[in-house]
Amino acid sequence: MPDTGFHFASPWWLLGLLLILPVGAWLRRSQVYGHIARINRYADAHLLPHLTGSRELDSGERWKKFRRWALLWTVLVFAMAGPRWDFTEIQLFTPGADLVILLDISRSMEVADVQPSRMARARQEIEDLINNNRGVRLGLVAFASVAHVITPITEDGQTIRSILPSISSDLVRLQGSRLRQALERAGTLLAGQPKESQHSILLISDGDFIEPDLDRAVQSLSADGVRLHVLGIGTPGGGPVPGHGGRFILDGSRRPVESKLDEAGLKHLAQLGKGTYLTADFRDDDTLRILQLAAESGQAKAVNDERARVWNERFHWLLLPAMLAMLPAFRRYRTVTPGERG
Repeated sequence: MPDTGFHFASPWWLLGLLLILPVGAWLRRSQVYGHIARINRYADAHLLPHLTGSRELDSGERWKKFRRWALLWTVLVFAMAGPRWDFTEIQLFTPGADLVILLDISRSMEVADVQPSRMARARQEIEDLINNNRGVRLGLVAFASVAHVITPITEDGQTIRSILPSISSDLVRLQGSRLRQALERAGTLLAGQPKESQHSILLISDGDFIEPDLDRAVQSLSADGVRLHVLGIGTPGGGPVPGHGGRFILDGSRRPVESKLDEAGLKHLAQLGKGTYLTADFRDDDTLRILQLAAESGQAKAVNDERARVWNERFHWLLLPAMLAMLPAFRRYRTVTPGERG
């Protein structure tokens, strides 16, 4: 790609101009041998327009329409090739904060004590984080009995957004909420990021973790400069845990298993991780607060004075006249309704 001057963003589109040659050859051949076409076997030449609903064009009309089509096709191909000739230079920056989201996908997250369910609310909270994010790199780890890295830490929030609808508790075969392994995965992801960045973890869960040495794992991350924020999903009243097939999960006494928001346990984890505990709600205040906390002490920095060249695309200069040129054709061949006749 040239550094300056006129060029095309996708020059391979120009190969589409070669289509004009076979179309012209076909038109010439149909003009020469049209009288022996199979359709001429069914009716005399003067009756064909009544049979087909169209009349035979003479030579001048044929080539006039071909020239119009060729010109319009050429304009559209040049537009698709992406002509451009000027640009704007922007300074490259790297975000100064990294946030790994730990999403609990255990079966208790399907409880409907918050509508439509805890899992749906959690996905919405992550989408709100993406929508409100301004300069924080995000990563996503889903966990239940096993932790899985869904996306590494990235500046492309659209990648996480596109995956969110497919994340549910159905992805898990063995139920349970083992947070420690998820914290280890998050720590590994953050270890690969610049040390001068602010490193944080956001746990989105209903709590109820029973694991040995979980407190020690959180304190170890805190000692490494990683803050743990917690977003609680659910209500203290809780609700029955749904199973498969529309039934609820039953305990040994054949009673539905109840799951409540373990607010005390989640607050304890946030305190150990030198972070903040928030309860999810319908407003954006919780996600805005998380992003603010994640960005604290993390300043965006220039990338060694590197600059990116953003070209100004000019394809619309060709598309607009092409669209205007096609408008008369749409008006000419519009469908006439029975009410407009007579």
